[in-house]
Amino acid sequence: MLLTDTHTHLYSEKFDADRDEVIQRALDAGVLRFFIPSIDASYTQKMYELETAYPENMFLMMGLHPTSVKENYKEELKHVFDQLNKRKFVAIGEIGIDLYWDKTHLKEQQKAFQTQIRWAKEFKIPIAIHCRDSFDEIFEILEKEKGDNLTGVFHCFTGTFEQAQRALGYNMKLGIGGVVTFKNGKIDQFLHKIPLENIVLETDAPYLAPTPHRGKRNESSYLILIAQKLADIYQIDIETVANITTQNSKDLFGV
Repeated sequence: MLLTDTHTHLYSEKFDADRDEVIQRALDAGVLRFFIPSIDASYTQKMYELETAYPENMFLMMGLHPTSVKENYKEELKHVFDQLNKRKFVAIGEIGIDLYWDKTHLKEQQKAFQTQIRWAKEFKIPIAIHCRDSFDEIFEILEKEKGDNLTGVFHCFTGTFEQAQRALGYNMKLGIGGVVTFKNGKIDQFLHKIPLENIVLETDAPYLAPTPHRGKRNESSYLILIAQKLADIYQIDIETVANITTQNSKDLFGV
């Protein structure tokens, strides 16, 4: 069984004490592919070191996370663009709009999001969207930028069925993680209406650990709990979930 974690922050400080052990547990659980989103320039070197240590397993993205969009966002965007011109990445991400913590820099977040979408088109790679309390704002920009040359994933999708349908209409896949196992997560109530071909699995480790680890540090080995939940929802075996969602990740990211 081959599982793919399409969104995991394995370079996080929360793994500094036992990163290799965390990765080995995931490998032992059948999670062999890890897609690594960027946050800002301060993490770039750690991402490269992770790739060097596990060259067959780690696939890097490059982008500016919306909560890192501050007064210096133009400098951060320059760093993203410089990296994109230096080497190959599998996606631009994670990018988007986050209005949960702070609405101060909404205009800058919108500008950064749209700019990075256009770079994704230029470099012919998908985007990984961070959307928190911001579906309307995200959809407004996607409506302007949509087209056959834009694809990607709504990372950590937690919206409604209607929002899921609209996201799919923009040629996006849904990244499903630990929230699907939560009693109040809600997405488990309608996910069966969405073809599994539109879904990729993720952990967002070290955040959003699935039940029964909710509230604790998440890690990529827990992806198997998310896959099992989807097997229950779709009433198929976990191997089929693993095979289909991994193929979806290959179709999306091209690796």
